[in-house]
Amino acid sequence: MTIRNIAMLLAASAFTYAGAAFAHHSFSAEFDAGKPVKLTGIVTKVEWTNPHVWFYINVKDAAGQVKNWGAEMGPPHGLQRSGWRRETLKIGEEVTVDGFLARNGANRMNARTVTLTSTGGRPGQTLDANSSAGGANAGGANQ
Repeated sequence: MTIRNIAMLLAASAFTYAGAAFAHHSFSAEFDAGKPVKLTGIVTKVEWTNPHVWFYINVKDAAGQVKNWGAEMGPPHGLQRSGWRRETLKIGEEVTVDGFLARNGANRMNARTVTLTSTGGRPGQTLDANSSAGGANAGGANQ
């Protein structure tokens, strides 16, 4: 392999990893630790992907209107260490999510903990969402 080929390979690798690093964000860039929120709703979608697992819930607001909220959790491998499995959240199940609101006011949050309510496979269990909240994320998996 020539020096030119090695240089081109290194440059291509740098661009590949730079894109992944740019896509991954810090907690404070997107969420506000000063705005805690607790929502209860019905799971509508689960995206078990890297770099973060996202799930969506339908939540009734004070006026009785249903709003769909996205909740970001940690990466799949971290969630698995905390007791999560791909099948833990099921469409149609009710959950209560404790976390922090998005800075931009969107219906998005960074989940800190998720409690499976009576409709889930493990009723009443609260699992750590292994989020990127850093110091704002206290606690672990518990029952």
